[in-house]
Amino acid sequence: MNLTATKIAGVYGVTLEPRGDARGYFARVFDMTRMREVDSKFQIVQINRSLTQARGTVRGLHYQRAPKAEDKLVQCLQGKIFDVAVDLRPDSPTYRQWVGRELSAENKELFLVPKGCAHGFQTLTDDCLVEYFVSEYYAPETEGGVRWNDPAIGVDWPLADPFTSEKDAAWPLLER
Repeated sequence: MNLTATKIAGVYGVTLEPRGDARGYFARVFDMTRMREVDSKFQIVQINRSLTQARGTVRGLHYQRAPKAEDKLVQCLQGKIFDVAVDLRPDSPTYRQWVGRELSAENKELFLVPKGCAHGFQTLTDDCLVEYFVSEYYAPETEGGVRWNDPAIGVDWPLADPFTSEKDAAWPLLER
């Protein structure tokens, strides 16, 4: 498993190293030692899975506030998504900047989104199955979000006219 830094501190692309033969392949998806090289306190306490049925759907941009802020390690098990992390840490040099990465069952890549960053994705195919390894238990009282199409962030979503939930469409815009 290789971790590749992005322009946002703490956000990493994770590339697996599958070893294959005539039967298929084997790959290590998670290695605590490697994760602790980028965050000495990294832990996983919960694993979540979502199925999104329609191509073009946007989920996000979500985060949890302290004291329940969470790191997320995201992978797409079926289909293809455009995964996004947005830096919401006011003291960060990349505040309000975003990075995106295509995740799919075929490329077997993952995306590490640290505490202080919002996370979301757009489905590029129908029937996308996404799994999230998270470092904190879900706490609805600390849940937060930013509108997926906030002009202060300017995420360049690959597909036009996305579908999203009423809840995600109602998240606030960042102040300019």
